[in-house]
Amino acid sequence: MQRRTLMKAALTAATLATFGTTSALAENPTLKIGFVGVTSGPAAAWGISNQRSMETRAAWINETGGYEIGGTTYDIEIVSFDDQKDPKRAIAGMEKMAQEGIHYVVGPNVDDGAAAVRPVAEANGIMYFPYAFPKELYTAPASNAVLGMVANYQSGPAIYKYLMEEKGVKSVAFIAANESDPLSQRDGGVAAAEALGLEVVSANVTYQVDTTDFTPVLTPVMRKRPDLLVLSGVSPANAPQLIRSARELGFQGFISTETAQDAGVLAEGAGDLANGFISVGGASTPELASPMMNEFVARYTEMFGEYNDESNTKVYALEYILETLKANPAAIDNVEEFQATMDTFEAPNPYMNGDAKLRYVGSTSFGQKRQVAVPLVVNVYQNGAFETLFVAEVD
Repeated sequence: MQRRTLMKAALTAATLATFGTTSALAENPTLKIGFVGVTSGPAAAWGISNQRSMETRAAWINETGGYEIGGTTYDIEIVSFDDQKDPKRAIAGMEKMAQEGIHYVVGPNVDDGAAAVRPVAEANGIMYFPYAFPKELYTAPASNAVLGMVANYQSGPAIYKYLMEEKGVKSVAFIAANESDPLSQRDGGVAAAEALGLEVVSANVTYQVDTTDFTPVLTPVMRKRPDLLVLSGVSPANAPQLIRSARELGFQGFISTETAQDAGVLAEGAGDLANGFISVGGASTPELASPMMNEFVARYTEMFGEYNDESNTKVYALEYILETLKANPAAIDNVEEFQATMDTFEAPNPYMNGDAKLRYVGSTSFGQKRQVAVPLVVNVYQNGAFETLFVAEVD
C-alpha cells in the first residue's frame, strides 16, 4: 500500500512538474508567421536561407521574452511548407496557412509560385512577402504581395552600368534555364542592357535545369565573344556548372547574375574558376552590419552549423512584418490595416549601423509601396568567399 501511494505521489508530482513547465512555456500567446518556399531541389538554398533566418530570429525573440504588440507579448512560431518550386504545391502551402489562421507569410521564392498563390492570399486575407519579380504582383490592383528583396530589373542595370563604367564592358550575352522565372529575368536583363547601350550579342540560348554537361549549350554563346556573360535567374546548383564550363571553353570575360548565390556551393562546384563571379549579395557588409546583425549571424551559425550570406537579406521579412504590426496592432488579424500603415511606416533598422530605417518603397517601380527597403549589395566571389563590389539603394 505504501509503495502504491508513493508511486501515485511520484506520478502526481511528475504531472504537476510537466504541467508547470507547459504553463511556463505557454504564458505568452503564440503568433504564427508562415513560410512557403523551396527547400529541396536545385534552388533549395534560396528557401532554406529564408526558413533558417526566420527560425533563428523567432528563437531569439522567444528566448528574450517574446515580442510586444499592442500591449500583448507574443511568442513567435514559424510554420513552414516546402513547395518544391512547384506552383501547385505553393497553392497547397498557402491554403495550409489560411487553414491555420495565418495572415502573414514569407515566400514563395520564384515567380510562378508567387503568382499562383495570389488568389489564395487575397481571398483569405494574407499578406505575403515573395522573392519573385513580376511587377503585376506589386502593382495595383494587386495589394497583398510585398517584394522581399531587390528585383533583377533594379539590380541588373546597376551591375551592367558599373561594369561599363569601371571595366569597359561593351557587349553582353544572356543564357537562361527554360523556365518562366529565368526567362522573365533574361528578358528584363536584355531590355535593361539595350537601354544602357550595351550590344546584346546572344539572348536566345536556353538549357534544361537537369543539364549536367553545359559545354554544348555554351559553345555557340562563346563564339560570340561577349565581354559579359549573364546567367539569368540561375539557381545555386546550376551556377558553378555553367561557370566551370564557360571557363574551360576559354571564356575570360565577366560572368554575373542578378540572383543570390551560395559561396560554399560555388567553392565545391567550380573552385577557383568561380573567382570574379558577380552576384547580388545579402543586404549587409562588414561596414554596414550592426551589432544586432553580427549577433544574428552568430546565432544562425550556432543553430545550423553554417551561414549563407543571402540571409543578410532574408532576415528582414520577419522584422518588417513584426514592426509593422507593432506600429498598428489592429493589423494582427486584418491585412487592410497593415496595408493602410505601409505608406507612412518607419522604424529604426536594427541590422545596419547609423540611422538607417525600415520603410516600404517601390513607388517608382510599382506605383505603390510594395517592397521592403534593403541595401543593394553586389558581391564578387573570390577564393571561397564573397567580397563586396559595391553598395547601392533602390526606391
